[in-house]
Amino acid sequence: MHTGLGVLFLFLFGFGIAYWYVSSRRGAAIVPINPGYRKILQQSCLYYQRLPAAKRPSFERKVQHFIMLKRFVPRQLVQVTAEMKVLIAAAAVQLTFGLPHIYLRHFKTILIYPDTYYSTISRKYHKGEVNPAWGIIVLSWRNFVEGYVNPGDSINLGLHEMAHALRLENVIRNAEYGFLNEEWMDQWEVMSLRELYKLRKGESHFFREYAGVNEEEFFAIAVENFFERPMEFWSHMPELYRVLCQILKQDPLVLYGYRKAS
Repeated sequence: MHTGLGVLFLFLFGFGIAYWYVSSRRGAAIVPINPGYRKILQQSCLYYQRLPAAKRPSFERKVQHFIMLKRFVPRQLVQVTAEMKVLIAAAAVQLTFGLPHIYLRHFKTILIYPDTYYSTISRKYHKGEVNPAWGIIVLSWRNFVEGYVNPGDSINLGLHEMAHALRLENVIRNAEYGFLNEEWMDQWEVMSLRELYKLRKGESHFFREYAGVNEEEFFAIAVENFFERPMEFWSHMPELYRVLCQILKQDPLVLYGYRKAS
């Protein structure tokens, strides 16, 4: 009897390890989304709404797994709501949807403030920030929501901060290290430096002025434009747009139905 129970325990324990390994390494392929989370995506996530029906389950599973991997911490808030978790996760998954096994694992904690907050580190007020030393992403919920009010203004705090986290994750030594294609990243660096030079000279540019601060801000603002103004981005800088498609392994122009997949 005890032997049988022991075998059963080992079997179940081993299955649990296998299940955890599959879900952590393969994007939680067997973990369905919470029905309440799906409803939030259906009502409030434009990217999800634009996805072909066949691709929505993959997006849902990735959102579910992202939420399971992160610790959402309220700051000056009573609680973190399901809506907050789902929409923040959706911003990260939107950016990484072409990178199916990437979950920004280094950033285990997401702090959420109700509004712009004061950082004791920089001694400045912020809308959001990414802290690789502590593995933290910080967001102002009001500013996060405002980023989705006008989906075509190329100002989106969620995408912006997740873009910073993505670049950092790529160079941090962990299981997700070096996931961005090196050849395409090299091309991006050459092109972006050329555009940064134009911005710093004060030349008229498709990106807003803040993109000229440094390479990190240039990339984050490029991501905002990539998803919110893809047609205009492609029209003004087709080669830069093409390279970003290769880096993120997706093309919003195809997703939004402006052109067919090549």
